[in-house]
Amino acid sequence: MTRPRYIRPDPGARVPRTAMVMAAGIGKRMRPLTATRPKPLVEVAGRALLDHALDRLRAAGVERAVVNVHYLADALEAHLKHRVDGIEVLVSDERAQLMETGGGLVQARALLGDEPFLVVNSDNLWIDGPTDAIRLLASRWDDAAMDALLLLIPYARANNHGGQGDFHLAADGRITKRRGAGRVAPFVYTGVQIVSPRLIRDWPEGPFSTNLFWNRAIADGRCYGMVHQGLWSELNTPAAIPKTEALLVDG
Repeated sequence: MTRPRYIRPDPGARVPRTAMVMAAGIGKRMRPLTATRPKPLVEVAGRALLDHALDRLRAAGVERAVVNVHYLADALEAHLKHRVDGIEVLVSDERAQLMETGGGLVQARALLGDEPFLVVNSDNLWIDGPTDAIRLLASRWDDAAMDALLLLIPYARANNHGGQGDFHLAADGRITKRRGAGRVAPFVYTGVQIVSPRLIRDWPEGPFSTNLFWNRAIADGRCYGMVHQGLWSELNTPAAIPKTEALLVDG
């Protein structure tokens, strides 16, 4: 039997210094667990989702995390103040208006700096494969060719994913979006990506999705994907928690 060929990270690749952690959502599908706490503080395997994300960033060598807050923002800020160490944390305050993913990036733009940065969704949980996923992503990043590099998981390995997939992946690594309603795309976005600041431009007023930026990068041939080698699970409903915990035990 042929063993799978695993990619190894380039030890000289520079991991982005800064990451944006998306933590402002209301988490309606996670009710009743989110009736009294923000979704990023829902626990899986005894640890808050937000802490799982920060653990991965810290382990990869990320130095600073910008966390956006909206729903039950005081609880999130208290958690960040008293329970997070080993990584500098800055807060992007969206109490006045939930800006969605694209608008959240715009609002946090001044905190993110002028170099490529990571973006991590706090409602997905990933486990590294043979090597660190963030370091692999950094190894694949080519600033001359890319404006966005997304970590993808094959649809068949997208645990608890209730959708129809997100992207197609070409041989050269470029991605395109799912082709039409009712059709399934072979890859799912894991909620982890590297983004160039040059992509954050010409945005509309108010809340909007990161899709606006992705569509621009796809049209320019500058949106790429890389396949995750480890485990991944989407956490949008209470039922997904015990399934994910079982996955971690079996992993």
